[in-house]
Amino acid sequence: MKRNVAVVLTTATLLGLLGMAGRPPLVGSPAPEIALKNLQGHEVKLSDLRGKVVLLNFWATWCKPCKEEMPAMQASYDKLRDQGFVVLAVNELEDTNKVIEHIRTHGHTFLVVMDHDNRVANRYGVVGLPASFLIDRQGLVREHIFGNLLTEQRIAEMVHQYGGASPIGHL
Repeated sequence: MKRNVAVVLTTATLLGLLGMAGRPPLVGSPAPEIALKNLQGHEVKLSDLRGKVVLLNFWATWCKPCKEEMPAMQASYDKLRDQGFVVLAVNELEDTNKVIEHIRTHGHTFLVVMDHDNRVANRYGVVGLPASFLIDRQGLVREHIFGNLLTEQRIAEMVHQYGGASPIGHL
């Protein structure tokens, strides 16, 4: 038992020293700023998306659950983008060319940015993938989604509840 506690404490200490022990932003608090490059090399800032409902999703090409939820994210984006819904997919630690090929192969058209040094993921307290946050039009975090796959239904419910999008029956 003492050995398990020591391993947990050592791991927590190491994560803290490496800057990886960040906590997710509290629901109802402002979303931390993001400034990352998209796949074309242009900077994208979360603050530039103010006035839109943002699904901030952390993912990687090797993450099977991430790939499983991406079609629901794409379908939701297709249906709700005219109502001010944006998917901001943050790829963690991968090669840009690999990500470009993945996005092209799967036909995703939502916004993808690269977190090459994991700085943003750490700021959001992401320790496992996929991880998502719903950010309302005022830039406040409204939902944390860790470990549960996003579905079109769940995304539509969140967007309707926090973003004033059309009722689910009219999507």
